[in-house]
Amino acid sequence: MEETVKELIVKDNQVRGVKTNKQRINADKVIIATGGKSYPLTGSTGDGYEFAKRQGHTITEIKPSLVPLTCFEKDLCQEMQGLSLRNVSIFIEDTEKNKKIYEDFGEMIFTHFGVSGPIILSSSSHLVRYKNLDNLLQNKKIILHIDLKPALSKEKLDDRILRDFSEIKNKKYKNSLEKLLPQKMITPVIELSKINPEKQVNEITKKEREQLVQIIKDLKLTIKGFRPIDEAIITSGGVNIKEINPSTMESKIVKGLYFAGEVIDVDAYTGGFNLQIAYSTGFTAGKLE
Repeated sequence: MEETVKELIVKDNQVRGVKTNKQRINADKVIIATGGKSYPLTGSTGDGYEFAKRQGHTITEIKPSLVPLTCFEKDLCQEMQGLSLRNVSIFIEDTEKNKKIYEDFGEMIFTHFGVSGPIILSSSSHLVRYKNLDNLLQNKKIILHIDLKPALSKEKLDDRILRDFSEIKNKKYKNSLEKLLPQKMITPVIELSKINPEKQVNEITKKEREQLVQIIKDLKLTIKGFRPIDEAIITSGGVNIKEINPSTMESKIVKGLYFAGEVIDVDAYTGGFNLQIAYSTGFTAGKLE
């Protein structure tokens, strides 16, 4: 039987139950475990925030977290759409302050709008909290740097390219990178290197090789923003943790009201940490005395 909770019943700062679209349910203890605003198809629409807010709780700003990132270089990303990269390193830079915001190593994927994958999702969780972010995004000051060959120094990568070129001296540049890069990445990298694709590899200069090495070691994308919250794995923001007793998960404002899971302003990187938050807060809130 489907039933929707419409409001809490509270009297004298004490929970008395809930009202649904069909009935009144009396209770002296209620746990709000409604989730965030991510994945609305699961029924998680953010109504828990409103229930808490009506009882005087502060709701910190709701934002998407563990969410794919959009890039200004949309056409470049579309060329590589669906390409998954493993064992790459990234860092995100605030070019206004010449500051690294986040760095990681692992797997990512190119999409029709930008980038996704585990290390990108984790970076979004950190990026969403960065000061003055909206202004920096609008002014193209947030740059994603991708090292496609982190195991090789620039010198060793140049040696590798020279070795590959020596084996195919008479091939054209556009046909010379099959051993070095995934097929979907070859044309974009050739375009970025600004080396004539029709040029024979034995005619490529040291300076031109340096350009190629630089792109492979530091492929840059300009972050435009985040995908919508309904595409996010989790929600950043929620019921202020200062208003919840961490030993019991009970509200400090309303007796008998408890919170668990993503409705609370607590979130973490990908890797099972958010599930652990849900399990731990749910277990604690459920130990009702």
